[in-house]
Amino acid sequence: MAYVKILCEGYTVDEEGGGSCSTIVLVKDGDTNIVIDPGTAKSRDVITKALEGNGLTADDIGIVFITHSHMDHYRNIGMFPRAKALDYWGWWTGDVWNECDGKVTEDIRIIRTPGHSYDGMTMLVETENGTVAICGDVFWKEGLPKEDPYASDGKALARSRKLVMQSADFVIPGHGSMFPAKRQNA
Repeated sequence: MAYVKILCEGYTVDEEGGGSCSTIVLVKDGDTNIVIDPGTAKSRDVITKALEGNGLTADDIGIVFITHSHMDHYRNIGMFPRAKALDYWGWWTGDVWNECDGKVTEDIRIIRTPGHSYDGMTMLVETENGTVAICGDVFWKEGLPKEDPYASDGKALARSRKLVMQSADFVIPGHGSMFPAKRQNA
């Protein structure tokens, strides 16, 4: 079973006087260490110290997963030069690209969740406490926003929100703390 921990809880422009940063998440599965959405933290030291608090350095991160291509979710990807990157298009090792079939490890997979942006992706992680969906801006915070003013496709976003809620026991949204999913019937 994998392990999930929020390294830095995100915030939105409404909370920080114009600033925005994604929730930055650490996933560990055996020897695989993943950082999700390394965001626009006010300082890279925030991320470095959070990793150190978990016994890791940037060099220990093997994968950086980007939920979608908005700057507030990926700006600090350069902190992890040894890591493979995983995004909508697939795996990037340096300048070499390969497709991803959705499976990352036995306990980790990714699914497409468009709507906020066309390239939205969610990581589903099997933990001892249930499935955790790290979904970027499918939700910014629990139940929010009701209507996403930046959504590229509102109908696709509604389908993605339903899929996330059906697929998970817990959700880590793009800019807030983890909340319990209310598993919905298809």
